[in-house]
Amino acid sequence: MRIAWVCNKPPQSVVKAAGIDGVNFGGWLDSTAADLLSMPGNELMVLFLGDGKVEGVDGNLAYASFAGGAAEAWFRERLEVFGPDVVHVWGTEAPHSLVAVRAAYAARLGDSTVVSIQGLVSIYGRYHYAEGMPERVMRNPSFGDFVRRTSLEREQRKFVERGEAERECLRIAKHVIGRTEWDKACVLQVNPGVSYHHCNETLRNEFYDGAWDARRVERHSMFVSQCSYPIKGFHYVLEATALLKQSLPDVKLYTTGESVFRDSLRRNLGRNSYQLYIARLIERLGLRENVFFTGGLDAAGMKARYLASNVFVSASTIENSPNSVGEAMLLGCPVVSSCVGGVPDMLEHGREGFLYQASAPYMLAWYVKRVFGDDELAMGFSKAAHERAARTHDRGRNLRDLLDIYDSLTRQGL
Repeated sequence: MRIAWVCNKPPQSVVKAAGIDGVNFGGWLDSTAADLLSMPGNELMVLFLGDGKVEGVDGNLAYASFAGGAAEAWFRERLEVFGPDVVHVWGTEAPHSLVAVRAAYAARLGDSTVVSIQGLVSIYGRYHYAEGMPERVMRNPSFGDFVRRTSLEREQRKFVERGEAERECLRIAKHVIGRTEWDKACVLQVNPGVSYHHCNETLRNEFYDGAWDARRVERHSMFVSQCSYPIKGFHYVLEATALLKQSLPDVKLYTTGESVFRDSLRRNLGRNSYQLYIARLIERLGLRENVFFTGGLDAAGMKARYLASNVFVSASTIENSPNSVGEAMLLGCPVVSSCVGGVPDMLEHGREGFLYQASAPYMLAWYVKRVFGDDELAMGFSKAAHERAARTHDRGRNLRDLLDIYDSLTRQGL
């Protein structure tokens, strides 16, 4: 089968073949591409967002990068030369997805084109004005944002603009791959006539080995995988941490990324509005000794952090099915997550972890403290969550489901 992918990032197979730098997100692409390329008879062409200067062939893998704003003609030319049986556009968040779908239709490949749902910016944009934050933080740019001519309010407008292209992409598409009731509801409300195919995601290889053990963790420690923008709800986690600190002064909160406390005045002035707000909130809540920034973490670093943490927290105000929750569950790290989007499809409250109202940090603190104080409860969550995630992220089954979808699209395209 000849398969064409359009992606936001290069899978590791392309990174190795082209000798370029990889990135630490989108791990589901890495494992799925490797599996497809290992199967006799498959040829894969990957068109990925980059600087537009990379193109080549390595055995049964062809690849080319495109810059933002790539023309429909660029995609159409490569599709027509490659002649794929299936075109798979991964994600709808960026404008190039709409351009690629239009190119597939122009190349008469519309019936065998499918669009995967990752997140949905047309929905996420409604939550960028996150609850629990002063409106002035959204409206008033930091010095760094002023220099860069951006602000959280402008970022929200970008979500809305990208959402318009996303909705048009979904209106055009005949086939969509999703994995939660939330994304199915959102897609079918935009395009009631689309064919919806269910396929769960495969995670990065590192998370299929290793097991969390309550006896080996850093006591009273939490891990949050991202704190970069308001939708991730880190401000709520800080409020919950302050509540926990009242009875557990040694509580620790770890998150990825660069510290919001920089080592020079110049670098502090470069913080964006949300980073500045987070820094001030940490100071106001008296949490300087309780919050730790790990810097960027690759898969091995993330795995080590999950296994060392007493509990993993996902505090987002909106998500589809966050891979961080899946990674934590697969390793057996107890999860406390906001009950948003597709998360309830991943985790059963009270059996595999705890779910709470996203805008209620006091409930986040309550559930985290319950896990901290009851190793039997934590180990029960660990076992049940691992079993659930092992089914959801079963690499063999997910590959078979994807190939079944591809086969059905091939028949559609005949």
